[in-house]
Amino acid sequence: MPGVLAGAMLAFTLSLDDFIISFFTHGPESVTLPIYSSLKRGLTPEVYALSAVMPLFTVLMAQIAERFTRRL
Repeated sequence: MPGVLAGAMLAFTLSLDDFIISFFTHGPESVTLPIYSSLKRGLTPEVYALSAVMPLFTVLMAQIAERFTRRL
């Protein structure tokens, strides 16, 4: 359990750092996933759909990686 907690904290820290870097360094011509800026204007159905798909995609990729590592 301590390893899982340490991994979760490390993943959170790295993802927060990536968000800050992309938020402050993007230019007017570059477009990233507009989740943060859409939260300021109001939530749209696209934000809800993306918020549902992203964790499902992550779980699916973790399951696929787990199956490949079990075979080795």
